[in-house]
Amino acid sequence: MSDANSIVRERQLVIRREIDRRGIALKAVALDSNLPYTTILSYFPGEKDKTPATIPASAIFAICEGDALPADLISLLLPNGWLAVKAPETIDHDELCTLAEEYVTKKTAAHRLDSECGRDIGPNEDASLTATVVQLRAAAA
Repeated sequence: MSDANSIVRERQLVIRREIDRRGIALKAVALDSNLPYTTILSYFPGEKDKTPATIPASAIFAICEGDALPADLISLLLPNGWLAVKAPETIDHDELCTLAEEYVTKKTAAHRLDSECGRDIGPNEDASLTATVVQLRAAAA
């Protein structure tokens, strides 16, 4: 379990750097999640050499419930290959259709000889396709 705790703590530091880069106020995270500001600071410390407190599931729940952090940051706490995606209350079939068409268009373009890696999918194309799949899953959930 200590390996998992170490991995999560490292990812919490990555999340803190991304919070700072995006200009997300930690006080807003605290207010939106109804968690004390000092608790949020203990999970996402700003000091480089400070070890964060391992974030418990209850805090992740509060952060999700309050929409206090974007889902892509929360996903960093999960194992590779897992994503936190907020499921919509209703399915917008028009949006789903648009996203599906967008995926097919991007996928077709990625296989053109004049694309990033020719007929193979390049890293930027892969990232773009993956982002569209995430949106598709969220819209269909």
